Amino acid sequence: MTESHGKHARHDVEPGADNDGGGPLARVALRFTAFTEKWLPDAFGFVLVGTFVVLLFGLATGEPLLKRPDDPAATKGFGLVDAWGLGFWSLITFTLQMAMIIIGGYAVATSGPIARLITRLARIPKNPRSAVAFVAAVAMLASYLNWAFSLIFAAILAREVARNVPKADYRALGAMAFLGLGTVWAQGLSGSAALQVASASSSPAPVQEVIKAGGRASGLIPLSDTIFTWQAVVATLIVYVVGVTMAWFIAPGEGSSRTAEHLGIEIRPLIGRGSAYNGQREDGEKRRPGDWLEHSPLFSLLIVLLGAVYLVRYFSGKSFFNALDLNTVNLILFLLALLLHWRPWRMARAVRDGAPAAAGVLLQFPLYGGIFGMIAYTGISARLAGWLVQASSQFLFPPLVAIYSFVLGVFVPSGGSKWVIEAPYVLQAANELKVDAGWMVVVYDLGEASANLLQPFWMLPTLAILGLKARDIMGYTFTMFLACFPAALIAVTLLAPHVTG
Repeated sequence: MTESHGKHARHDVEPGADNDGGGPLARVALRFTAFTEKWLPDAFGFVLVGTFVVLLFGLATGEPLLKRPDDPAATKGFGLVDAWGLGFWSLITFTLQMAMIIIGGYAVATSGPIARLITRLARIPKNPRSAVAFVAAVAMLASYLNWAFSLIFAAILAREVARNVPKADYRALGAMAFLGLGTVWAQGLSGSAALQVASASSSPAPVQEVIKAGGRASGLIPLSDTIFTWQAVVATLIVYVVGVTMAWFIAPGEGSSRTAEHLGIEIRPLIGRGSAYNGQREDGEKRRPGDWLEHSPLFSLLIVLLGAVYLVRYFSGKSFFNALDLNTVNLILFLLALLLHWRPWRMARAVRDGAPAAAGVLLQFPLYGGIFGMIAYTGISARLAGWLVQASSQFLFPPLVAIYSFVLGVFVPSGGSKWVIEAPYVLQAANELKVDAGWMVVVYDLGEASANLLQPFWMLPTLAILGLKARDIMGYTFTMFLACFPAALIAVTLLAPHVTG
C-alpha cells in the first residue's frame, strides 16, 4: 500500500507554474483541479450533501416528508423519511460484495506474477505526457474486461508508473487510473444492465414484461443485441479514442506537475528491495512445527481445485457472460489470488493490506442506500421518467435517456440497482417511441458510466491505494467528462437510426 508522510503540508502554488504548464487543455484541467482541491469536500462529505439534495428535490416536487403507506392520500408508497430508512440497508449485500471484490482485486494485483506484469508495463511510458495517456488507455481496456479488477489493477499501475516517471503529475495519473469506470466499463463484459436483461434469473419480472410488450417473446435481450452490436462497439471505440486523446492533452507539463513527492506520498516498488511485495515473511523468525500449514501450498491448491470443479459445474450448459455475477466474480478473484500467492501466509497478508481500500465502501454505501430508497420508494423516479417521455421524440430519446441516466447516476451510483428501478419506465417509453430496447440498454449504460466522472463513490478503492483524496483528481475527471460525455451523446444520436429491433 502507498505510504503518505506530511500529506497536508503540500504546496499552495503549482510548482514552477510559470515555466511549463502544458497545453491549453492541461491548463484548463489544472484550473479545475485547483478549484476542487479548495472547495470540494471529501467523498464522505459528498454523500452527506447528496442526501439532502435528493431530500429537498423530493419536497420541491411534491413528495411528502412523513407520509406512511397506509395514508389514503398516498400516491406511491412512503414519505421521504421512511423511504430513506428502508433504503439505508438495502445495499448491504451489495456492500459486502463490493468490499470483497476490492480486497480480492487487490490480492490478485499484488501477487508476484501480476506485480511483475505491472512492473513491466509501468516501464513503457518514458515521459509525463505518455505516462498519463498510457495509464488511461490501460485502465479503460481493463475496465472493459472487468470493472472491479480494473479499479485495483489500474491504481497499482498508476502508482508504479509514477515511480518510474517521477515528474508525472500524480493527480492526473490517479484520475486516469479511474477513467475506465467513467467511460467504457458498462459496455464491457461486466456491464450490469446488459447482463441483467440477458438473464431470466437476474432480470425482474416487471422488466421482462415490458420487454415482451416490445416484441421480444422471451422477455430477454441477449448480449448480441446490446453490447455486442456493431453500433455499441463503435460507440465504445469513439469514447475510448476520445478518452486517450484527452488524457494526452490534459497532462500538465513538468513545471506544473504535482508529483507524488510534492504531495508527500512515498511510493515503494512492487518488487525488489523495499518492495510492497517482497516474498518474505515480515517477522523473519524461526518457524514452529505448527507453522507448516501457513507455508505449504497444499491446502491452497486443494481449495482452488474445489472451487474450479464448482465453477465448471456452475457454468456448464450456460452462457458464460449471462451466468457471470458479482458472487461468481468474487469467487474467481479469491481462487485466483490464492493460486497466485501460492502460500497461505502471503494470501493472508495481501487481504490484510487490501482491507483499508474497502473502508470508504463500508462507510458510504449505507448512505447511498438511503438516497436510493428516497428515489425508489417514492414517486421521484417515475416523475423524472414522465418528464423524460414528455420531452422526447424518437430522434431525441436516446440522448435524453443518456442524460437522464447520468443525472440519476450522480445521486445513485449503482448501475445494477438503479437499472432495476428505472428499466420499466425507460423501456416502456422506448416501446411507445418505437426505439429498440437493446439500444436503450447501451445508451443507458453510457450515461451511467459518465456520471462516475463527477461522483467519488467508485473512486474510493483507487484513491485508497494511491493515497489521494477525491478533490485531488476530480478536476481532471471533470475535464474528461466535458469531452467524453458529449462524445457519447453524439455517438448514440448518430448511430440510433442504424439500429433495428
